[in-house]
Formats: sequence, structure tokens, C-alpha cells
Amino acid sequence: MTTARRDTGARRDTYTPESLLAVAVTVFNERGYDGTSMEHLSKAAGISKSSIYHHVTGKEELLRRAVSRALDGLFGILDEQPARAGRAIERLEYVTRRMVEVLTGELPYVTLLLRVRGNTDTERWAMERRREFDHQVAQLLRAAAADGDVRGDIEVRLATRLVFGMINSLVEWYRPDGGGIGDREVADAVVELVFQGLRKAG
Repeated sequence: MTTARRDTGARRDTYTPESLLAVAVTVFNERGYDGTSMEHLSKAAGISKSSIYHHVTGKEELLRRAVSRALDGLFGILDEQPARAGRAIERLEYVTRRMVEVLTGELPYVTLLLRVRGNTDTERWAMERRREFDHQVAQLLRAAAADGDVRGDIEVRLATRLVFGMINSLVEWYRPDGGGIGDREVADAVVELVFQGLRKAG
């Protein structure tokens, strides 16, 4: 009994809000947010529910923290200097590469963001923010088309959907610890495929 109490105390000592968030994201992605209870989170984290409630109000706060991390990474791209200066096609290429890098670097968090369905206030907020980001990237593509740097035979809205579809599909198959494909290789391949197809010849 003494050993059990000592082990429990040790686990609480090493527990942090960040480690709890990582566990919560894993469980949300495995079970779905709606299918996850505080009991599931407690068991996965190896701590009591009361310990979780000491740091967060509930699972929706964990969801908001998780999707905020993904959204902050994506919106942060748009504030980087290469995304703000230069021709639209060059800015778009930079943003596309960085989107892949953020997705592969924050894979569990972006995966969760892409899977929210709008059933809670946090999910609806996340979906609205995601649409805002998509809209800003789409504006870059429209600007590149207006500059004459994008092929005229590809409809801009279709091209936008295809680009996002290619990038977002990475969450379904990319694994940083397997497959022999590194994040840099993935980013290079996406940029090559997208911009060899989009850029106007010459």
C-alpha cells in the first residue's frame, strides 16, 4: 500500500498541463471528441479526474487549447516576412511550404483541428477560424492569378480546394516515425507538385 501511494504521488509530481494536453489530443483523435469522457482522459493520463479539474474546467477547455495550438501555428505563418512581401505567387509558395511544415510538426493538433464537426461552441469557433485562414490563403492564389502568374485554364476556387485537399490529406497517412519519408521531403514534394501545376509557363 505504501508503494502504491508513493507511485501515485510520483505520477502527480511529473504531471504537467502540457503533458495532459498531449494525452487528451491522442485520446480525442483515437476516440473522437464526442466519444471521449473525463474517465477516458483520467485513465489515459494515469491521474485522477480531480487532478485534471484542478487545471482545466473540463474536456472542452482541453479541446480549445489543442485546436488553438494548431490555429496559432497556421496563422503565425501569415505574419512571417516571406508571407507578407513579394509577388503573390512567391508568398503563396512560401505559405504552402510552411503549412506542410506546421502540419507535420504539430500533426496530432492539426489532425484534431481538421476533425472537429461543430457540435460545441469550441468546435464552431475552431471551424470559423480555420475558414478564415483558408480564405486568406485563397486570396493569395487569386492575387497570383490576377498577376498572371497562375495558369488561366485552372479555375481558382477549384485549385484552392485541391491544394488544401492535398495538404490536409497528410493527416491520414503521414507518420513522422515511420515510412522513411521525412517532413522536409514531404514539403518539397507538395510544393513541387502544386507549383509545377499552377505556375504559368514562362
